Amino acid sequence: MNDLVLKLNGWRPQALSLLRIMSGLVFLAHGTGKLLGFPAMERVPAMGSMSWFAGVIELVAGALIAVGFLTRPAAFLASGTMAFAYFIAHAPRSVYPLLNGGDAAILYCFVFLYFVFAGPGPWSVDAARGKE
Repeated sequence: MNDLVLKLNGWRPQALSLLRIMSGLVFLAHGTGKLLGFPAMERVPAMGSMSWFAGVIELVAGALIAVGFLTRPAAFLASGTMAFAYFIAHAPRSVYPLLNGGDAAILYCFVFLYFVFAGPGPWSVDAARGKE
C-alpha cells in the first residue's frame, strides 16, 4: 500500500496541472458561450452588463489558467468572480447550493483559490518561464 501511495504522490504535480488545464478550459467555455454565443447560448449579454463583464473574466482568466500563464493572479480574479457570482446570482434564490444552482460557482471559487496557493504545476507557461 505504501508503494502505491508513493507512486501516486510522485504524480501530484502533473495532477495539479491537469486540474488547472481542465478547469481553465471549462471556465473559458463559459466565457465563449456568454460573449461569442459558442457553444450556443440563448442570448449574448449586453455589452457593459454585469454578465458581460463576467464573460470577459471567464474568457480571459480561463485562457490564462488553461495555459498556466499568470496563473496565480488570474486564479485570484476568477475565484473572486465566482464568489461574487454566487452571492449575487445564486444565494438569493435559496440557502442550498443544489437548489439555487450555485454549486458550480462554489466549486470554481475554491478550485481557483487552490491555484492561488498551489501554483500552476509543471505543465504550464509559468513553469517554462521559470516563474514558479
